[in-house]
Amino acid sequence: MSRVGKSPVNIPSGVEVNMGNEEITVKGPLGVLSQRLSKLVNIRRDGDTLVFETADDSASANAMSGTLRSLVNNMVTGVSSGFEKKLTLVGVGYRAQAQGDKLNLSLGFSHPVVHQMPQGVKVETPQQTEVVIKGIDKQLVGQVAAEVRGYRPPEPYKGKGVRYADERVSLKETKKK
Repeated sequence: MSRVGKSPVNIPSGVEVNMGNEEITVKGPLGVLSQRLSKLVNIRRDGDTLVFETADDSASANAMSGTLRSLVNNMVTGVSSGFEKKLTLVGVGYRAQAQGDKLNLSLGFSHPVVHQMPQGVKVETPQQTEVVIKGIDKQLVGQVAAEVRGYRPPEPYKGKGVRYADERVSLKETKKK
């Protein structure tokens, strides 16, 4: 069995886990998430922990046990505390402004870029050059952050663009004569 699949998922207080035949639903103070289950993995509940076991000894069941355990752990973390991604805008005149469920970006183009946030994702701009994307679904928060970064990724010569707050951009040396 995979190393990730062997470790159990702890369920904090205030979080409910309901397992059906084909779906697991996690309900917490921030919302509700659900995930389809695989026939290759059996889930057993021991008090306030979930234990994942393979249904057979195949390699795909081994891999799926670790994958499903990570997905369920992210669901439990999401409904209890949530996820957030921070982006910073580096460049002269680069600004961001949150208006409800839309993010208005000024990134040096001839037009403003307006990004519509999907349902379940909130955006904040504490400063004009900072964007904070929050939500309960880890995959969706990461996808939205990647889409916003994709409008103007950091370029390698001056480092201008949209980058993650913890991202390090290595700058290239300019061409010499």
